[in-house]
Amino acid sequence: MLNLVLFGPPGAGKGTQSQKLIAKYGLIHLSTGDLLRSEISQGTTLGLEAKKLMDQGLLVPDAVVIGMISNKLDANKDAKGFIFDGFPRTVAQAEALDTLLASKQSAISGMIALEVNDNELETRLLLRGKDSGRPDDANPEVIRKRIKEYNDKTAPVAGFYKDQNKFTNINGIGSTDQIFGAIDGVIASY
Repeated sequence: MLNLVLFGPPGAGKGTQSQKLIAKYGLIHLSTGDLLRSEISQGTTLGLEAKKLMDQGLLVPDAVVIGMISNKLDANKDAKGFIFDGFPRTVAQAEALDTLLASKQSAISGMIALEVNDNELETRLLLRGKDSGRPDDANPEVIRKRIKEYNDKTAPVAGFYKDQNKFTNINGIGSTDQIFGAIDGVIASY
């Protein structure tokens, strides 16, 4: 089973590369945001718990998110693998994910980080904001805050996977196909 953590700041190209990985390897894209919305819309116990917290402006606890991931893994037992997008964001989440996967006789194959400098990210997000209408992609101040948040909070997660020899940097600047070729080369080494 191929389990990837696709890592990178907002605007690095994770969504674009995820689609290419899904097409080539038949992986299931596991986005925590999508999971939360799905569990809430289905009215599951975890979804109702998450909605109650979100309605109060609170973060959904790791245990609830891990429960949702566990449900998704169980619902896709025959999957060729998963792309984890937006999770883990902290070392505690990475540890919980490792424990969950081990309980299902699986593991993270590797973390691939798309590296893009802050100026390029800001340019990409502003362009995306014009096309998508997303307000968080249209305000340079908000964009800089999101990038800083990523840089401040995610470095330890990269370190967690480096310690396991499962971390690889990829230059996230270039053509979509060039970047995918680099990612594909890393996956071939697994």
